[in-house]
Amino acid sequence: MQFELTEALMDDILFSMEDQDGEFYIDALEGVVARWDDIAEGLPGPDGQDRYTDLPEWDSSDGFRLMGRFAAGFRNPLIREELTSALNRGRGVFRSFKNVLAHHPEAEKLWFAFKDREMKKEILDWYNALREEWGLEKIGWEPEETGDLVLEDFRFRELLPEDLPAALKLHRLCREGLEGAAEDPRLPGDVTLIAESGGGGYAGHISASREHAKLCVNILEVEPEYRGLGIGEALLVHLLESLDPGETSRVYLDLPASAEGFSRVLAREGFTPYMTRYRLDLKKPG
Repeated sequence: MQFELTEALMDDILFSMEDQDGEFYIDALEGVVARWDDIAEGLPGPDGQDRYTDLPEWDSSDGFRLMGRFAAGFRNPLIREELTSALNRGRGVFRSFKNVLAHHPEAEKLWFAFKDREMKKEILDWYNALREEWGLEKIGWEPEETGDLVLEDFRFRELLPEDLPAALKLHRLCREGLEGAAEDPRLPGDVTLIAESGGGGYAGHISASREHAKLCVNILEVEPEYRGLGIGEALLVHLLESLDPGETSRVYLDLPASAEGFSRVLAREGFTPYMTRYRLDLKKPG
């Protein structure tokens, strides 16, 4: 017996897959998820044999593997290490994993979106296998975009005088261990924007100096706990959107070798390579 996979039914299936204590089936006649205890007595009926369909297989080991994939692919190294350590505990890994995410609301939001997307892919594969048995064509599904999911919780605005202590603290942190690690006098610059978390925490900043119609981005820094969430790119985009083409004709940005991965962001925003700088350290005699 065939049934249509609606968004509502997909959500019910997902919820039931995570319920390890119950036994559920698809009631194809009604197009709903039904609990075994509610349908067992009706199975001998004339349509009972074809009416109920097993849900996609999903158990705790599948959930553990899903958490492992999320942790391994998380871009922030600090949070990635915490998640990986939680999964390596041996016992209580699910609780440990959730506790780590509870301390990082942005990461938790990404986890829920990741889990929802990946489990719905499993459901779609299962449903398309059924459609193949029914002699029907497979269907596609476009998951919701999650790229801006976390950024919705952040506020981007101009630097205020009261923000300066937090800005300088982050700047000192980012310059630790660097050659000539004194504070850069270009912070704040002629144009400085900051990122603020939903809870009001200082998340990062971008600072640029102006020379006639040329703008040079000198500083782009993000707090360690917020790295890998797209904050740096969002700061750059907000800076570019704030510029008046009548006042600024060209924007420059020096990219440290340690941040080469950010070149993909620059390419997306229309930047092209302008100059490559090389350095040679000469050993002093004796």
